[in-house]
Amino acid sequence: MLLSRKLAALPTGRLTKWAVLLLWIAIVVLAVPLAGKLSDVVEGRSTAELPRGAQSTKVEELTPRFAGGQMAPGIVAYVRDSGITAADRARAEADRRALAPVAEGRIAPAVPSRDGRALMLTIPLPDGDDLSENAGRIRDRVERDAPPGLRVRLTGPAGSALDVGDAFEKIDKLLLVITMVLVTAVLLITYRSPLLWLLPLVNAAISLQVTSAAVYLLAEHAGLYVADGMSAILNALVFGITTDYALLLLARYREELRRHADRHEAMRVALRRAAAPVIASAATVCLGLLCLLAAKMGFNYALGPIGAIGVLGGLVVVMSLLPALLVIFGRWIFWPRIPRHGDAPPAGGGVWDRVGRRVAARPRLVWIAGTAVLAGLAAGALGISTGLDREHFLTTTPASAVGERLLNAHYPGDRTRPIQVVSDSPVTAALRNVPGVADVGTPQPSTDGRLTRTDVVLTAPPDNEAARDAVKRIRAAVPHANVGAGAAGELDLDEAQAHDRRVVIPLVLGVVLLILMVLLRALVAPLLIIATVVASYFAALGGGWLLFRYAFGFPALDTQLALMGFLFMVALGVDYNLFLVSRVREEVALSDHRTGTLRALGLTGGVISSAGVVLASTFGVLAVMPITMMVQIGVLVALGVLLDTFLVRSVIVPALALDTGRRFWWPGSLSRTPSAHARPREVAHH
Repeated sequence: MLLSRKLAALPTGRLTKWAVLLLWIAIVVLAVPLAGKLSDVVEGRSTAELPRGAQSTKVEELTPRFAGGQMAPGIVAYVRDSGITAADRARAEADRRALAPVAEGRIAPAVPSRDGRALMLTIPLPDGDDLSENAGRIRDRVERDAPPGLRVRLTGPAGSALDVGDAFEKIDKLLLVITMVLVTAVLLITYRSPLLWLLPLVNAAISLQVTSAAVYLLAEHAGLYVADGMSAILNALVFGITTDYALLLLARYREELRRHADRHEAMRVALRRAAAPVIASAATVCLGLLCLLAAKMGFNYALGPIGAIGVLGGLVVVMSLLPALLVIFGRWIFWPRIPRHGDAPPAGGGVWDRVGRRVAARPRLVWIAGTAVLAGLAAGALGISTGLDREHFLTTTPASAVGERLLNAHYPGDRTRPIQVVSDSPVTAALRNVPGVADVGTPQPSTDGRLTRTDVVLTAPPDNEAARDAVKRIRAAVPHANVGAGAAGELDLDEAQAHDRRVVIPLVLGVVLLILMVLLRALVAPLLIIATVVASYFAALGGGWLLFRYAFGFPALDTQLALMGFLFMVALGVDYNLFLVSRVREEVALSDHRTGTLRALGLTGGVISSAGVVLASTFGVLAVMPITMMVQIGVLVALGVLLDTFLVRSVIVPALALDTGRRFWWPGSLSRTPSAHARPREVAHH
């Protein structure tokens, strides 16, 4: 308690508030240049997301031991339905010679198809950070002034990397602009003040800069993996959660300004009272994200610490810089609705007071009906299909997928993404006898002569279930070898995602439950809250699937969506219930259970609803991205947060609290006897 008082005094002291402001100015000056370098450390290798410990990852790790190192070839398809002409062959040969400076080693002549309608030119490229740039040069060359009637497409790993690079080009800045516009609109509507909205927005922007700088330093000097698209999720998370915490603190500060003549004292009290739910919220989200350290997927594993850094950045800014700015600016920052000392608190009759009275009239019927609504939406999840193919990785069909389809129509098997088998003894004979294998290449020895790598072309495309079955048969036929790339990598990704769901989801639930139990000093309330949040997740999943299938036209959900959606919705959805129930506990300690519950709903309803709209907006912005996975995460989390904000938190949880009565706090002290300090408060009854 003494420590919390001392910390609260720093940004609210008459002199120390200026010291805090100067400190943050110095931090921002240092952070902004570093934050601008974050894009420089984004991992550009096409295989950077492979699961830890998987065979496909081991194959990738062994690749440098072979001549040419880590390669991601660009494969150019030349297709003419009426048959390849002499001019077409001359064009492919001219492209081969022109692209020699870009390639890593010699480019072999184009290989004709057996039906005479296609040519396949393979350009060896290093799988590094400049892969997309080199692939762009190839595409510009081969597609420029192509002979009439000749379809030319770049595919293979380099083509896929280029598609992803094009999709993310300049999107981060656009997302940030749209996010700021939406957050500004919500804050203006909430406060109806020409000035106050700037403070949460400025604090969110500073949090993002500090977080980005920290992530850059860890990536540059500690090997932290930063994937394409991670900055978009970070933007949404940091902006949303920082604004949420700012709104909660502002609401408490406004209350205390009516009770204290000195704004410094008002902020000290507000900061102490807001600290418990805000810090508990940050701990919930941080620890929930850190559960991803148990994940196998590279993207999932890295998102944990990066997301936790973002949440901590938002927490520190809101609990130090924002209070200092508010007391520096004074009461006038709330103009035109300036809270004065001695002003009466808002009279009952607001929208959330009316909601509370209606819920209190028949609480059991209300929570049963609300649960039925969630169950109805969750029923939409029964027809879910998971696993997007390459053609639907982007919201528009990738050019590399078109090229892959063209080659598969004219060459046996899938030549664009062969499987690689690395072994310490010959395996060619065993591989040729495996059903589903179309072709076995010539073994390539490693530079030290201890290993061989054999390329295997399957009869089925890598995204096909038949290809995954063939990989399993290959691994059974050569158990001493490591089988990776192509369909083997797809299989390992699917198995890693399944592992992460089995391990991370129970961990997140356990962590969130423990934090709620510690904060609320009860067992029943945390269990009920967890149950409602999980129910809202399945409701959002079902409703989201209906939107994706019939409004967006997506044939399936990305395999990462179930885990990512659960993580963000549970960790963030618990926040609003935590803000409400912690205030209920505070009010119940001063009153009877019914009065305290309804008063807490009336006091927190407006600020929590605004916070929910802000968070839903920041994640909803991801829907403008050209990456299907990002669109699905954005829509699912936005839908889940809105359900949590306007149905679960505002209707179902208060109804459960009222229906269970003081048993809601079992086995804590509030479940047994009213507080000795309880004092009656008038609450209008329905």
